[in-house]
Formats: sequence, C-alpha cells, structure tokens
Amino acid sequence: ITQIQPHFFFNTLNNLYALTLEKSNDAPRLVIKLSDMMQYVLYEVKSSKANLLEEINHINNYIDIERLRFKDRIESEMDITGDIGEAEVPPLLFLSFIENCFKHGLRDNEKIKISMSFELVNKNYLEFKLMNTFNPKVLKSEKHGIGLSNAKRRLNLLFFNDYVLETQIIDNTYNLFLRIPVK
Repeated sequence: ITQIQPHFFFNTLNNLYALTLEKSNDAPRLVIKLSDMMQYVLYEVKSSKANLLEEINHINNYIDIERLRFKDRIESEMDITGDIGEAEVPPLLFLSFIENCFKHGLRDNEKIKISMSFELVNKNYLEFKLMNTFNPKVLKSEKHGIGLSNAKRRLNLLFFNDYVLETQIIDNTYNLFLRIPVK
C-alpha cells in the first residue's frame, strides 16, 4: 500500500529518454530527483512512521519531476504552520493524494493549480489540506480508481476511527481535508 504508482516511474523514464534525445540540461536533474525518490521508496521507507519534513521533501521532488515533464503548466504552493520538525506520519500517505492531482487534474494544454497546507494542531494532530484543479472529463471517462479507497483502507488500519478524511469537488476544484494523529 505504501508505494508510488508504477505509471509515474514509466512516465518519468519516458520523459528522461526524450530529454536525453534533446540533450537537455534538465536530464541530469531528472535522474537525480528520480534516484532520490526511488532510494526513499525502496530503502528508507521501512517502518510505519516517517519524518514529516522528509515526506514534504519527497512531495517537492515529485512535483519537480512532474514540472520537468509538464513545464510551465504546473502552479503549486505549500504552506506549513506549526513546529512540524518532530512530527511522524505514515510514509507516502500524502504523496498518493499528490499523484491524484496530476492524474485527475491535468487538462489538455491547461495549467494545473495545486495548493496544499500542513498544520500541526495542538501538537497532537496534523491537518493536511489539498486543493487542485480537477478535470470533470475524468469522472465521465474513468471508473472510480483505487487510490482513494486504498488510502481510506490504510487510514482505517493505522488510525481506526481517529482520523478525518473528507473530499469534495466544487467548481472544478478538488478539495481534500485530512486530519491524523501525530507523535
């Protein structure tokens, strides 16, 4: 359950191939970012908890990789509130939601806007908010994916009923709110 979707790696490798054919200066940067992400997923994620700052770093790496792929079509912002330096969270939990932004948010030649925030509440809970543009054609063309249901199942296993996950689509904007306990 704690993995990055394989299609992300295949898309990234295809993008890397195209960059090397162009002899682009972005190719080495893409290799390093992809290598860092693969090392994290394969070797560093070994327990049920990870440092939130490391998770945020890998979210940024993921977005940077997608930015190399989609160029100026990505607008993203992140806000962090509270002292999150010691916060421990399930590894790759947030990344699955970020992956969905790209899977369900990109439209033909339009920009995707992603806004996320992490807020430590009373040193006991972390609130994660995510908003991104949403392509309404996705609902019509796809059956419901397993990403969100896998995340819910994982949250149930980890936190039982001690979490909140809410999603809604308003005016072609996908909104996600997640509140989980942290130590």
